[in-house]
Amino acid sequence: MAVCPRRPAAAAEAPAMKHWPRLHDRYIARAIVTSVLLAWGVLMGLEVVLSFADDLSNIGKGSYTINHAIAVAGLNLPSRAYDLFPTAAVIGALLGLGELAATSELTALRALGLSRRRIGLSVLLVLVGFTALMVVNGETLSPWGSDRAQAIRSIRHSDMVVSRYDGLWAREGGMFLSARGGEQKQRGDDRWLELHGVRMFEFADDGRLRSIANARIAEHHGDHWTLHDVERIRFDAKAVQRSQATTERWDSRLSESVLAASVTKPGNMGSAQLRTSIDYRQRNGLDAANYERVYWGRWFYPLNVLTLCLAAAPFAFGSLRSGGYGKRVFIGIVFALGFWLLQQVATKLAGIYHFDFRIAYAVPPLLMLAVSWMVFRRRSG
Repeated sequence: MAVCPRRPAAAAEAPAMKHWPRLHDRYIARAIVTSVLLAWGVLMGLEVVLSFADDLSNIGKGSYTINHAIAVAGLNLPSRAYDLFPTAAVIGALLGLGELAATSELTALRALGLSRRRIGLSVLLVLVGFTALMVVNGETLSPWGSDRAQAIRSIRHSDMVVSRYDGLWAREGGMFLSARGGEQKQRGDDRWLELHGVRMFEFADDGRLRSIANARIAEHHGDHWTLHDVERIRFDAKAVQRSQATTERWDSRLSESVLAASVTKPGNMGSAQLRTSIDYRQRNGLDAANYERVYWGRWFYPLNVLTLCLAAAPFAFGSLRSGGYGKRVFIGIVFALGFWLLQQVATKLAGIYHFDFRIAYAVPPLLMLAVSWMVFRRRSG
């Protein structure tokens, strides 16, 4: 009777061991996803309740009702999710890893051969997925929802006005335009921009003032402007000419979107709009610092989230083992607040001293990555 040779134990276990990392990743991911969603839900719930309670005082103004307040709260959810995710991510990562550490499951994973770096990579993969969703949200749903919420809020003033703003200044080439106020109006499918109390200053290439125009109203329809009740003064080399007109067409590259961008909060704009506004302002010698700050903040958003979580992760392997949820949440808030303050200082200094915002956004995460790497090496040693 032939006897089949027995396989060595190591050879028999080798195929099974190939699946262990994948099982570990799923196990860790389940804990992290649950904790992040829990922290995220609590933070967003508090934010929505406080904002909705504050908006209740506006009910009854114009045709603004409680249904409008509920719609505004819902439309602002994407932007709140985007803003609160970094804090939720670091708190959730600490809650998930801390719970695994408190039940000695991290110790068991280490005993099976997983290093701290490998466990950290499993956490990082989960957060990368969440962060990618937030990046897409920041360019699509968040600006759209904020814009629609602003449109709904405007009905507190008039059923016709879409949005209202004051104190406009714009420049296109040698033409400077100022307006006391403006409104984006809509009647049916027709939507246009209307400016009030318009003054236009035209300068020659050598800096000489060529003309000053006053218009009661300026309306933007299609590809041109229509000025109403215009009074213009022209300064020639040897004379000053004054003219008046009931209406006057003004062909200009100064579009409605450019003026709307000048009064819209940069945080409510997509990256493409921000880039357009930055180019426009730089082309005309205007200050673009606020737009650059928000624009580069969008690009560094993923790095900020992942760096914040990696910097806090070493605490889960030691100091959080004997701590409860309160301690983990406290450490997560301290890390999120500390990182936010550090980045705020860096970006403020960039705006004051006019150095590249990319440097201001890169220094805090790189500094925290360096500290995190040193802590990981010391704890791994």
